[in-house]
Formats: sequence, structure tokens, C-alpha cells
Amino acid sequence: MSSLRKLEQYWRKPLFYWPALLLIAAATPLTFAPYYHFWLMPLLFGALIRLTELRPQHTVKSAYLFGLIAYTAQFYWIHTALHDISGLPNLYAVPLTFLLPAFLALYPAAVFWLLKKFSLPRWVRIGLVLPVLWTLAEFARERLLTGFGWGALGYSQIADNSPLAGFAPIGGIHLVTLATAFTGAWLVLSVDNQGRLKQRMISACAIIVLAAVGYVAKNFEFTRPDGSTATVALAQGNIPQTLKWQPDQVIPTIERYYGQVAGSHADIVILPETAIPMMRQDLPEGVIEQFAEQAARNGSALAVGISQYTSDGQDYENAVINLADYRRATPDKVSYYAKNHLVPFGEYKPLPWLTEPLYSMMNIPLADFKRGGNAQTPFVMKNQKVAFNICYEDGFGDELIASAKQATLLANASNMAWYGKSNAMFQHLQQSQARSLELGRYMVRATNTGATAIVNPKGKIVAQTIPDTETVLEGKIEGYVGETPYMKLGSSWPLMILLGLCAIIFYWAGKRKIIPNND
Repeated sequence: MSSLRKLEQYWRKPLFYWPALLLIAAATPLTFAPYYHFWLMPLLFGALIRLTELRPQHTVKSAYLFGLIAYTAQFYWIHTALHDISGLPNLYAVPLTFLLPAFLALYPAAVFWLLKKFSLPRWVRIGLVLPVLWTLAEFARERLLTGFGWGALGYSQIADNSPLAGFAPIGGIHLVTLATAFTGAWLVLSVDNQGRLKQRMISACAIIVLAAVGYVAKNFEFTRPDGSTATVALAQGNIPQTLKWQPDQVIPTIERYYGQVAGSHADIVILPETAIPMMRQDLPEGVIEQFAEQAARNGSALAVGISQYTSDGQDYENAVINLADYRRATPDKVSYYAKNHLVPFGEYKPLPWLTEPLYSMMNIPLADFKRGGNAQTPFVMKNQKVAFNICYEDGFGDELIASAKQATLLANASNMAWYGKSNAMFQHLQQSQARSLELGRYMVRATNTGATAIVNPKGKIVAQTIPDTETVLEGKIEGYVGETPYMKLGSSWPLMILLGLCAIIFYWAGKRKIIPNND
């Protein structure tokens, strides 16, 4: 018996198996920002696969436990938002922190449950079917019940030195997830394939080819500069969330951001999400005018994050207003972008009969926004067409394609102060890096506390502020035009349909025994 086989005899024992499973799940946050250990994710995914093979009677249970621990470790900042910032007692905050991971863990459990239905050779089930099913599951959890795609395998590869990031402009983040899952699965087959040297060599070569294709794609220019350049100034006010909506803090907050606007002569100046903590229509007369005129005197086009009432005055929106086209004669006719993909439980109230008692114990103002609508028109700011999105929306690449096609620059306005000094701001920044790769344009991010940054079309962070500081990040961008293959596809749906067909073919082939089971 080989030394590997002897070692696996120990891993089969519950005393070693379950701690090992928990350890690899707890290590998954290290693969994402701010750590960027992209190489670790295929190893962890491969370890999960091999562990489930060692105790096949516990496959689904193991996958669920892996998901529960991994997502809890990645999204521990839910507790920060619920307890530390919103003031919800731990009696409720702790179980609610586990609620989202407990739900998300159903997806990996479903993948391994479905995998057991495929009567195919091991190299087909592990090397082909499992990555396909996992990618379909990641896509589903980005869609169902408004969706939550954070923590997808693909995001772990959005790093400067990861060759797999090159698949983002070709098929979006889900193609990167597929490539990552393939790499992890093929690592298992190349290290241990029950002594079959040929299949081990094929698996190892497949990993090399996959990495090479990704590297070439990452360095290929799918979009191009249009010859325009602009300077940008991204305000970071660093207003604590616990103070942000206090009535006595409104004037100091306005003065802080006004000072940041007045101090910048950049072509484009952007203030973060809800930078001004008051309804636009309720502001004292002249405030918006002062911001607009100060920016104009400095030669700047200014965008400001602020909430506003809907046109009928009955509801409100989370918006960014474009003061570049402000006119004193028509102060109410400013163009704006209103957030469309809202955060459940944070920006709208699903199941109000159930959640309303919890909201009464929490400090969450404006928790029932209205959607702004799809494919809103980019802002014209100086020589750039700027496609905005607000905070959470940056996690949904498919929804940004339509506006990006019309734009030369992407912009995200966020307020991550809800999550304190946690890793949430950096995980969110990594999603902006993915969007830059997918859409082939610069992405500029103005945030309240971090991570304020400028990201180039290759997903590389070229400038970033120190989190939790009051500052203005200034830098230079180029306008970009053209479409990546992902933009031409229009969404991730073509890839998902193809993968779904592959899964059906594999299932049918297993039933018909077309692929011989020669393992």
C-alpha cells in the first residue's frame, strides 16, 4: 500500500475527517481579498472532493458542513452589521448571522447530492460533471431570492497573478468559477487516480493548458482606449455609520464633503453612496446649488450620492445625482441614477409581517427603497460617459452590461461603514476588479470608509486609500470603448444553458452506459 493510501486510512476516521473538513472550509477566506491567495482555492476545493470520496456515505452532509463553515467564515461581518452597527441584541444577531450561511450551504450540498445520481466513471464524474454542477449552483445562488454571489469560487481568482482571471472577459465570473472548479478537480485526478498514470498525466496537462489559455486571454486587449483621459477625485468622508443619520450630524457631514469638493480640481469628482444623509428634496434651499457651483468653479463635474423621493413623492430611492448638468433655473431637473438591485432586509423588507419586529429593534433608516429600473443611461461628465452602480449592485455583472456598452468609464458609489473594519469592504473591492475585467473599462469607487480605489481594465488596483480615514483619492483614467466577448454574449445565460445541456448529456450517457466505467 502506498504512503498516500496509508495516510488516507487515517483521514477516513471521524477523529481526523471532520476536523480536516472544518479546517479547509475555515481557510477559504484566505483565498479572497484582502489576502488574495488565489492558488489556495483549487487546493481547498480538491481537498473537499477527496474527503467526500473517503466517506461517501456522508457526502451530502460533508458538503453542507463545508458550505456552512466556509460561508460563515467569509461573511462573519453580518454580525458586525446586525449587532455592532444596527444595535440588534446578540440574542437575535448571532442566530441571524448563521442564517445566510445555513441557506447558502444548501447549494454545495445539492451539488454533491446530484453528483451521486450520475453513474459514470470517476474521471468523468469528478473531472467534468462536478465542475459543471458546481458552476450551475453558483449561478443559481446569484439569482434565486434576489441572489447573493459573494464567495463564488471565481472571485478567488481575481488577483494580479492568477491566470484564471483571464476567463472573466470571455464568459464572466461564472466561467472563472468553472475554470477554478476544473483545476481543483483535475488536481485530485492528477495526484490520485487509482494508479492510472495515463489519466493522471492527462489531468495534469489539462491544468497547464487551462492556465495557459487564461494567461493569454488576460493579456489580450478586447477593448481599447478611445484617446480620452480624465482626472478623478473620489471622496472618502469616513462618517461612522452609528452617527451618519443623526440629525445633529447632517450639517457637519455636508460641510465635510463640501470641503472635499472645494479642495479638488479634478475633471470628475464623485461622492459616495448617501454621502449627504438627508432626502434631496428636504435639504435646505441652496445646498445642492452650492455644491454644483463650487464644482463648476473648480472645473469639475460632480456626482453626489443622496437619497431622494420618487417623482410621486410617496416612496424614496437610493440615488447618485449628476450635478454636471445642474441649472439654477431648473434645480429639480438633474439627471440621476437610482439603485435597482436592492439589498434584501437592508434596503427593502421581504416578509414584513415577520421582519418588522426586528427592524423596530435596529438602527436602520430608509429600509424600504424602490428600484430605479434596468439599463439606466450613463452620466455625461466632462469627456466621459460614466455608468454608475451603487454598492451591492457591483456583485451582479450581468446587470451592468447594458449600461457599460454605452459608457467609457464605470463608477461605484458605496457605503461599507455598515460592516466596520471587517473584510467586507475588500471582498466588495474584489468584485469591482471582476467587473473591470468583464467589461474592459476602468472602475472608480467612491466609498464612505473604504475601499475607495481606482481599478484598471485588467482588474488591477492602481490606486487605493487607507480605509477608515477621511481623504480624497485622486488619479487619472482613460476612457475605453469596445466590447469583451462576455459583453457580446449579453449575460451568463448562454454559458449556463451550455453547461445545463452538458449535465443532461452526461446524465443520459451514464444511464445508457455510453461512457465505459473502466475505473
